[in-house]
Amino acid sequence: MTYQEATEYLFNSVPMFQAIGAGAYKPGLDTVRGLSRRFGDPHRRLRCIHVGGTNGKGSTAHTIAAVLQSAGYKVGLFTSPHLVDFRERIRIDGKMIGETDVIDFVERFQSLDDSGFQPSFFELTTVMAFEHFARNNVDVAVIEVGLGGRLDSTNIISPMLSIITNISLDHTALLGHTPAEIAAEKAGIIKPGVPVVIGESEGDVREVFDLAATDRGSEIIHADDHPMFDSCDRLPESIVYRNTPWGDIEGELCGDCQVKNATTIMHSLAKLQELGLVITPGDVAAGFSNVGRLTGLAGRWMKVADNPAVICDTGHNVGGWTYLAERLKSYGKRLHMVIGFVNDKDVSGILAMMPREANYHFVKPSVQRGLDSGELAVKAEAAGLKGSVSPTVADGYKIALSQAKEGDTIFVGGSTFVVADLMAIIGWR
Repeated sequence: MTYQEATEYLFNSVPMFQAIGAGAYKPGLDTVRGLSRRFGDPHRRLRCIHVGGTNGKGSTAHTIAAVLQSAGYKVGLFTSPHLVDFRERIRIDGKMIGETDVIDFVERFQSLDDSGFQPSFFELTTVMAFEHFARNNVDVAVIEVGLGGRLDSTNIISPMLSIITNISLDHTALLGHTPAEIAAEKAGIIKPGVPVVIGESEGDVREVFDLAATDRGSEIIHADDHPMFDSCDRLPESIVYRNTPWGDIEGELCGDCQVKNATTIMHSLAKLQELGLVITPGDVAAGFSNVGRLTGLAGRWMKVADNPAVICDTGHNVGGWTYLAERLKSYGKRLHMVIGFVNDKDVSGILAMMPREANYHFVKPSVQRGLDSGELAVKAEAAGLKGSVSPTVADGYKIALSQAKEGDTIFVGGSTFVVADLMAIIGWR
């Protein structure tokens, strides 16, 4: 079996949420527990940090991993989705899982004598990650929740720390139609006796988390109650956090949402120190300032070209666009927006937030559930936005490049998969 054959099997032979959406979502943990047993329950040999939430969980997971790597720990990192290569999901100290390791796992799964046993793509991938981390004896595994929390495949772990970044309306058909309902699903990763850091919460959402923590005897830390820095300075390509417990820290990630993420991350690092991990001020500084280099994180207010400047971001729901829209408004008429979505998102709320003066290029991401660009243009017009319509991200990006003048900015996003297409176009690895 080749690596291409292994990934084609994963993508095409088992249900994959990235491709088909809700049809691939399998609530419940029985299947992943059964699959894990067949591979020796590798998750039981891991010391884990579990990171959930609607927005910011990827940035939070990657930054914590970067800090722990800087502290000398061997760190496994499991995230989703990938942008270009499946192996981005499973890393140790920033290095992607080997192609031969993926092939080996798929072949061993196919050899299981268990007719009718059909895990989803994410269930397979989760156990693959756990086994890879266990076989390589990582010191800590940072595990990002895939979807929700309570019934997510990753929730078979017993972590040393749980983190929930925030709650926003996303995947409502699967998780609930109110913030409190969604919070109840996310709160499923709070484990008995395991401390939990909550990034942002108020009202009914905070009550859900407090009740869950009380019921399970878990210490709960509300990060937004106690900022971990006095102020922050926004530089063109970084944010400097002043007077943190580890001194002044310069963060490489500079999207507006990262200020909220930073407080969550810092509270989590402080708790990890209490739990026995040795983390110095130099480790925190090195991790925050080198997240991309250390972990491979991409697509968070990421500048990929100059003249014209090209920026991409994977924000894909109302919560993420609360920050993106405000920042993009400052670019005025010199902004070109290459925008696309998937067809199971309610995009009306996001479109209503987008800057009116920008030049729009509506595109369709190259996934099965990509929203047709013509249909997106109709929805956008109803929100007061007009622009060109292209069948692919490559076509829309080419038009934006041809129209952009010196000093203009091109933004590419709306969906993680639009950013993934851009990364393939520019040859990012």
